Amino acid sequence: ACAALPVRACVAHRAVRVHDGRRDVASARPSRRRTVAELTAVALALGAVETLRRRGASGTGGDLVSAAPVLIGVIAALVLVRLYPLPLRRLARPAGRLRGAVGHLALARAGRTSVSAVLPLLALLTALTTAAFGGSVLAGVTDARDRAALLTVGADARIEETGPLRDGLSDRVRGTSGVRDVVEVGLTYQAKGPDGRQTLPVAGVDPAAYARLAARTGLGSFEAEELKRRGGSEEPLRALASPSVAERFGTGQFRIRVEDGTSVTVRIGLVRDRTPAVSGEDFLVVDRAGLSAEAARPTVLLLTGDRMDAGALRRTAGDDAGAETSAVTLRSEERDRYVDSPLQTGAERVYAGAVVAGTGYAVLALLLSLLRAAPERAALLARLRTMGLTRAQGRRLLVLESLPQAVLAAAGGALTGWAAIRLLAPGLDLTTIALAGAASPVGRAELRTDPWSLALPAVAVLVVAVGVAGVQAWWSGRRGSVTELRAGDAR
Repeated sequence: ACAALPVRACVAHRAVRVHDGRRDVASARPSRRRTVAELTAVALALGAVETLRRRGASGTGGDLVSAAPVLIGVIAALVLVRLYPLPLRRLARPAGRLRGAVGHLALARAGRTSVSAVLPLLALLTALTTAAFGGSVLAGVTDARDRAALLTVGADARIEETGPLRDGLSDRVRGTSGVRDVVEVGLTYQAKGPDGRQTLPVAGVDPAAYARLAARTGLGSFEAEELKRRGGSEEPLRALASPSVAERFGTGQFRIRVEDGTSVTVRIGLVRDRTPAVSGEDFLVVDRAGLSAEAARPTVLLLTGDRMDAGALRRTAGDDAGAETSAVTLRSEERDRYVDSPLQTGAERVYAGAVVAGTGYAVLALLLSLLRAAPERAALLARLRTMGLTRAQGRRLLVLESLPQAVLAAAGGALTGWAAIRLLAPGLDLTTIALAGAASPVGRAELRTDPWSLALPAVAVLVVAVGVAGVQAWWSGRRGSVTELRAGDAR
């Protein structure tokens, strides 16, 4: 009976342990309240995403729909905080078998970081997601404007007259500064079909030159041999048509009458959604070698090149006045026409501000997280130096210790930004921002993933993490071990 109490005490304390359990990220278990709060946030995010995909940004949804990108970032951050200990546990044992203690010590310290020290991941992922989303919106707007200008002009520049162009104009334009290639097109907008009532645009082209232009612009590329005239005059001309024209006339032979009164038999052999010569949805492109001499005369010049001089082109084309009805149209000028709206300017500034603010908040959250642990890290380096740790090993220790959180934040931010764009793209139409006040030849301008918007903020986070850790190790080495130990004791 006298030994019962001492024996019980010995059994209870057979293992040495602290009074409170470990509270680091590798051993902490989320409470029920935290789980309920996270599930509530997940439900809100799912509701916002579903509402945006169904009704769009202009529909009813209020602030919940507007906060969809941020909510996705928050949910991803909560998931990452829960998964954060798993890779550290996986890497701890292999690192322990490596030569040297720096890698193992860095992973052990990263895994034993307090739960509160992981909270900056919430700010990091939310900020990176916002930056990626805003950058992708700006990239989508830019692409929509470029595409609209290209579809309208058909090349880098376009010279068009209502009648045949003057002889020798093509050669003079070819010698203008910045012009690399010139493609002649005999374009008539009033060609009549077999019934004599319906009209459609017909373009007579040189197949080889026009095929190069189509491939360069990405507007309905094809092989030149597929359009080139074969056989004698009795053989029908092979034609490239739009889907609507192909559906109307089918694949059989039919006759068309051009504006000079001559008729030609054609057969549709190629179908493309777009073509450089015509910006509309109805068109027919044939080899001009099969047309009459009058119908084959060029009325349009499609130019490709870099930094073309608009004034020189207009002077060469005989349009010195440069009036609004000018036959000379540059792709760059057409693109600028889409940017003249307060709505567009304001929206672009908002999204550009989101990119800058998101990147800035991500870097700030990382800096505050690293600076918060700076005194404790400095004292640790001082103690380890008394045990023989070199300055190079100290730098590696701090860099490796800060890398797990920075790498997970950067990779998670890029992945979350990509997922947010994929989830929200069906409900977002960028046409109003990209082409406000002008007819849209591109249809619906969709949101797309911009690799630079995903990569640059993530790389910035990694660079800041490594840079701050290296500077901190260098500064601690300058102060000396005794100073750091005393400073640590004072704190």
